[in-house]
Amino acid sequence: MNVSIKLAHTQDITYDITIDRLPKLTFDTSVVVVTNPTVSGYHLDKLLANISATNLHIVTIPDGEGYKTLETVENILNECFDHKLDRKSLLIAFGGGVIGDMTGFTASLYQRGIDFIQIPTTLLSQVDASVGGKTGVNNKYGKNLIGAFYQPKAVYIDPAFLETLPPREFSAGVAEVVKMAVMFDREFFNYLQGADLTKVESIKEMIAKSVSLKAWVVNQDEKEAGIRAVLNYGHTFGHVVENETNYTTYLHGEAVAIGMVMANELSIELGLMSRDEADEIKALLDKSNLPTTYTIEDVDSFYEHFFLDKKSARGSIKFILANGVGDHKIVSDIDENIVKKVLARFEEEV
Repeated sequence: MNVSIKLAHTQDITYDITIDRLPKLTFDTSVVVVTNPTVSGYHLDKLLANISATNLHIVTIPDGEGYKTLETVENILNECFDHKLDRKSLLIAFGGGVIGDMTGFTASLYQRGIDFIQIPTTLLSQVDASVGGKTGVNNKYGKNLIGAFYQPKAVYIDPAFLETLPPREFSAGVAEVVKMAVMFDREFFNYLQGADLTKVESIKEMIAKSVSLKAWVVNQDEKEAGIRAVLNYGHTFGHVVENETNYTTYLHGEAVAIGMVMANELSIELGLMSRDEADEIKALLDKSNLPTTYTIEDVDSFYEHFFLDKKSARGSIKFILANGVGDHKIVSDIDENIVKKVLARFEEEV
């Protein structure tokens, strides 16, 4: 199956997202594969058996969100210089969302920009992070605050890579799928409620539908000036959760799941969602073995962290909220007292 990205609204860029067995890839240039020890241990032999290049080099970086930093990007850049890459050379991101984000960002920087492709190996990166061209790193102020919109030349999604994915990582990816269903497609949400995600065909269906939704959004709004911001449902709250726990307690998708539960409480408070609808979403997250509770220790501190979010502007926090299941609403200028009232519910777990 192929899904196309066509960014005609902002620039003339088109590339395909292939959902199938990894094909044979031939490059008449130097290629650097960026990966980590976990992915390379399981899958590097398979990748190398499918790649032919003028020169091929492997760069292995430490595994984990804690290494998604400018220092790691500089290390990748140094490897590119050591191997004498030029502007015709290519980077390949072979791993999860962290690898994809950093490899894409490195590609955007090296000699003012070289090509890269995504070969995502986690469910989260296959359904979300590898599609759409968001790249970047974290710093002490927050998540993905340094980065660029930089589109890959192609994305190859091979569901077979998920066979070695730990159950917790798989669940983290499902959170991003639930996010898209809640925002855009009630019918897809209903499908997920009944789907048996231990079956390969159900997984493929879930990936294909998620990628199609993501492509539909990105094709309309590459740089998040409008509808693409809706994909941040759960993230405004979730990024604070990640920051408060130093990116060590929760996987990204787990924090997003908690963030969705928090956002839904705000939707209820604003009359956008019923308690029954919020419970439906929570039940689907629980079914997917995702965390749905979090204890806020300091409401004022949690609230102040919102202003470091990329979606805040001119002192106003932009909240992406569910307007029922299958629809969305972007809301700004919510009274601080209302937001803090909702946050206070999490001082004791909901």
